Amino acid sequence: MARIAGVNIPTNKRVEIALRYIHGIGPSKAREIADSAGIAPERRVQDLTDAEVIQIRETIDRDYMVEGDLRRETSMNIKRLMDLGCYRGLRHRRRLPVRGQRTHTNARTRKGPAKPIAGKKK
Repeated sequence: MARIAGVNIPTNKRVEIALRYIHGIGPSKAREIADSAGIAPERRVQDLTDAEVIQIRETIDRDYMVEGDLRRETSMNIKRLMDLGCYRGLRHRRRLPVRGQRTHTNARTRKGPAKPIAGKKK
């Protein structure tokens, strides 16, 4: 099993698909990484040599922000908004939708399960 950026990527999948298991790498970045490392995207991870895995690892370390660094930057951006007290920061602080969605109905993913209100009977 190949370990890249602290993630064990699956061995029986194609390189292009397996790289997507790393946080911060999607379809287009996976294709770019495979091209820059000189590996055909159709090849399987189990067929890669150690040198090719090292080549992929170095490419990712050099050119992309992934996993822990990316998660840390995202959380710091959210924390900055909350500390500023701007509208988006207040929405994050109250755990409500940030991007203008309605909350009268829906928004259950962000708000959590519905809480019953005492004494409300109709």
